Amino acid sequence: MNGPLAIVGGRVVPVAGPPVEDGVVLVADGRIEAVGRDVRVPEGAERVDAAGKVVLPGLVDAHVHLGVHSEGDGWAGQDTNEMTDPVTPQVRALDAINPADLGFADAVAGGVLTVNVNPGSGNPIGGQSAAIRCAGPTVDDMVLRAPSGMKSALGENPKRVYGERKQLPSTRLGTAAVIRDALVKAANYLAKRDRGDDDGPPERDLRWEALGLVLEGEIPWRQHCHRADDIATALRLADEFGYRLVIDHGTEAVLLADRLAERGVPVLIGPLLTSRSKVELRNRSLTNPGRLAAAGVELGIITDHPVVPVHLLHVQAALAVREGLDPADALRAVTLTPARVLGLEDRLGSLEPGKHATFCLWSGDPLDARSRVEAAWIEGRRVYAADPDAPPF
Repeated sequence: MNGPLAIVGGRVVPVAGPPVEDGVVLVADGRIEAVGRDVRVPEGAERVDAAGKVVLPGLVDAHVHLGVHSEGDGWAGQDTNEMTDPVTPQVRALDAINPADLGFADAVAGGVLTVNVNPGSGNPIGGQSAAIRCAGPTVDDMVLRAPSGMKSALGENPKRVYGERKQLPSTRLGTAAVIRDALVKAANYLAKRDRGDDDGPPERDLRWEALGLVLEGEIPWRQHCHRADDIATALRLADEFGYRLVIDHGTEAVLLADRLAERGVPVLIGPLLTSRSKVELRNRSLTNPGRLAAAGVELGIITDHPVVPVHLLHVQAALAVREGLDPADALRAVTLTPARVLGLEDRLGSLEPGKHATFCLWSGDPLDARSRVEAAWIEGRRVYAADPDAPPF
C-alpha cells in the first residue's frame, strides 16, 4: 500500500456529523484513520492542500444500469433485460457489467464512486443487482457486494412487454400473480431443502435459490414502481412474504408517505430530470424528495443512468434542495442512505475512522450545480484528477 495521505485545510463534510472547517482527513492503508481539525499529520505523509475546497464522501447511486447498458455501443452494449421469461431471478447483473463503459469515467468525474447496477424493469422478477466501485480493470476487482438485491417490477413496463406478446402477465393483476407464484415456489423449495426428506434434498434450482436469499432476509427486494397503487401492491406483497422492501423510483410515494415512514421502507426516488414520458410519470416533481423527507421517509436519490447521466446525481440533489429538501437530507440521500440500503454503511457513505477512504475533493458546495470534482480517491487510491484542458463531459 502507499504511505499515509492527508487532505488538509478544506471544509470537511463527514455527513454523519457536522462539517469541520479547516479540517484534516488522514488516510492509511486505504481506510480513514482520523477526521477533525487537530489531527496530527505524520512525517512523510502525502499532503493535499484543500484550502477553499470541500471534502465529501464519494457519492453513491443505488440504481443505475452502468456497464449493462453501455453508452455509445447500441444493441451490442444492451444487456439490461433478459426478457425471454417473466421470472428470471437467477440472472445476475454482475455477469454483464462492462468496466469499459464510458459511463464509469463520467461517474467518477461527477463524484459518484459507488453504484448499484440493476437489471432492467421488463420482467416482474428481473434478477440480481450488484454494488460496485466505479473504477477497476474487471468487474471482479470492482465488486463490493453481489448480490445486493433482487430487482422486481410492477406497473407499465412488464405489462407492456408481455401484453404485446399476448402472454402472462399482460395486466397489473397478472404481474402480481406471477410474483406471488414465484415466491411460493421458492418458499416450497426452501422448505423441502430444509426438511431433509428421505428422498434427499431437491434438485438444485437457481431460480428458487436466488429468491431464497430474499425470503431469508439476506438481500432486499428492489421494487420498481411509480404509481401509488403499485406502491400499495408492493407493500401488500412484502407483508405477505415478509421480505425487506425498497421502493425504487417512487414517483407517487408522497401519497403513501405516512405508511412508508411507519414501516421504515426506504424510497430511492428518481430519475428527477426527465419528461413525463408515460402515464406513471404524470406526477413527477422536484418537490417530492423534500415532501418525503419531511414525512420521515428514508430517502435516496437515483439517476437510473443512462436515463439521467450518472454525473448529474449531485445536480438532481441540488434541484431538490431548491424545491424544499433540506441540504443535509440531500447529502445523506446521495451518500449514507444509499450505502445503508446496499448493506455497505459500515464501509461507505460518510467520513469516519475505519471506513473506506472513498471520497472527493470538490471546488465548492456539491449542492451548487457550478461545483465540480477536482480529485477523487477510492479506498485511498487516486482515481481522478481534473484536467482543465480536457473537461470530462
